[in-house]
Amino acid sequence: MTGAQTPEVRSEEERRRGGGRSAPPDAWGIVPAYEDAFGAWTEVPTATRDALVRAMGGDPSASAPPEVDDVVVVRSGDRTPLAGATRIRFEDGTGRELDGELPDDLPLGYHDAEVAGRRDTVRVIVSPGRCQLPDADAGWGWALQLYALRSATSWGIGDLADLRRFASWSRQVGAGVVLVNPLNAVTPVSPRETSPYYPTSRRYLDPLMLAIEEVPGFEELDGHGELRSGGRALTDDAPIDRDRVVAAKLTTLERIWDEVEGVRTDPALVAFEVEGGRDLELFATFCVLAERHGGGWRSWPEALHHPDARAVAEVADAHRDRVRFHVWLQLLSDAQLARAGAELPLLGDLPIGADPDGADAWAWQDVLADGVSVGAPPDELGPQGQNWTLPAFVPWKLRAARYEPFIATLRAALRHVGGLRIDHVLGLFRLFWIPPGGTAADGAYVQMPSRELLDIVALESVRAGAFVVGEDLGTVGEGVREELDARDLLRYQVFWFEQDPVEDWTPKALASVSTHDLPTVAGVWTGDDAAMQAELGQEPDDDWHAELRARISGATGLPEDAPVADVVVALHAHVAAGPNRVVLAQLDDALGVTDRPNVPGTDRHARPANWSLPLPVRVEGLAAHPTAAAVAAAMTAARAARP
Repeated sequence: MTGAQTPEVRSEEERRRGGGRSAPPDAWGIVPAYEDAFGAWTEVPTATRDALVRAMGGDPSASAPPEVDDVVVVRSGDRTPLAGATRIRFEDGTGRELDGELPDDLPLGYHDAEVAGRRDTVRVIVSPGRCQLPDADAGWGWALQLYALRSATSWGIGDLADLRRFASWSRQVGAGVVLVNPLNAVTPVSPRETSPYYPTSRRYLDPLMLAIEEVPGFEELDGHGELRSGGRALTDDAPIDRDRVVAAKLTTLERIWDEVEGVRTDPALVAFEVEGGRDLELFATFCVLAERHGGGWRSWPEALHHPDARAVAEVADAHRDRVRFHVWLQLLSDAQLARAGAELPLLGDLPIGADPDGADAWAWQDVLADGVSVGAPPDELGPQGQNWTLPAFVPWKLRAARYEPFIATLRAALRHVGGLRIDHVLGLFRLFWIPPGGTAADGAYVQMPSRELLDIVALESVRAGAFVVGEDLGTVGEGVREELDARDLLRYQVFWFEQDPVEDWTPKALASVSTHDLPTVAGVWTGDDAAMQAELGQEPDDDWHAELRARISGATGLPEDAPVADVVVALHAHVAAGPNRVVLAQLDDALGVTDRPNVPGTDRHARPANWSLPLPVRVEGLAAHPTAAAVAAAMTAARAARP
């Protein structure tokens, strides 16, 4: 989890001190007691438990939530009783008779079983149980904040054409994958949300990332040369001004939609509308409503609060052209992302949640806990705890929905990528819920149906042909890492936190030196990161920074006065020599950047530089950048030299 809402990030030593053990959950999934980060056993007050049950839509006096028997999740090869089952219909339209049992030769996928005495079918989800693994020699890749990487043709912000060009360059220097920050849509209002980890929807893309000059019809506009010049001039802005960028891009896109013949009748658009169905229609309608009534659906007229309301359908009909315009933006974004992914496999990034006032929360409000926010309990790095202001699925309601919101989210995230990083994968096991009106100190863990969720992750991974990485930094429950390993779901190992020698790291894991929330190599080595924290009113951990510098020297053999570029190259070669299936280098490190992309604990609006700092080198300049080239060469050599 990232942005202003940042999860607990703890060292291995801190993890060993506590925070993993918990009591078994009750029938509602609420964990009545857990070990906190200080090693103390924390009892959850009855008031908290009752508030969470009410937020689930339940009665605290009831012993358990309603029984859900609309879905069965099974492993391929298992024989599973299903009382009364008479026939199963497969996804391809075929079927077979059943005799009260699901046979062990069912195909992978989502099927429907007819059961005697039931009007509705039972959804049968057949999973392989394990995710697809990357090749053993998957090599190394870059971690990129796309918004920050601009080019001569960018309109103020790194775009999907820049991603394609970067992927092409990466392939040429030996990289095998590019991890890119979440590219999900945000609510189309001003001021525009800056954090990639606070989207309005995890299913749809942000048109802000469109390369406007590559949109079909741009060259047909009168005055397109002036538009080009004005858009490219925005690339001089630092920090990035998303509101200026979106104004320029949206105005041009509206002109293409209105003035270029054939755009509305394009067969590709018609096919995309059919493929997207009601979900895409609702998202586009949400965008229209947000433009008319402002961001935050709870502040809209009450008649528009539910997506099934008649008033919503009336708005969609009355503004059909604008709804289709937003669908068209998704088509353009999807096509440009596909072109980028064709250059080099992308590693997508799935945020842990979405804006509670956004499109997903509006569409799926019936399966979300009313007024609940997820976060983290008090710990060393956050004595008051953390509130990420993100909503939570009610476990039994999500199951009653046949997991369709979760499946749709995963499937969208796996589109056009070769792998997927799941932010705060620990949330598939348990999430820390903060009750309505409460603080993190009032919260409790709620157990998720992890076996079934992980089975669905495995199924979608195999169907997409993509590997999955679980970001497991934080308070890790007992058995979680063992379960990730058993599922072929890669863990996440970061040099700043790992105490073991790199040769003892986990093969089934993704490795990196740092992350977007943590100090860059240059920031640590020069001391600029600690100075930045002090300037922002945070108390730098001078001992930790000193420890990191000592560990860098020990790993690289370089003296304390070594040039930053030498340190960056040597440290990445050191990490790349480990046994991990995939190793990433942050482009920020290769370019000697001292600032973090995001500084946790600082308000994203009070500090607009969060998620808004452009990189000092543009796409065209990477080929001539000596440190970037040296990092690529060092990582390629280190990976090739592994036993």
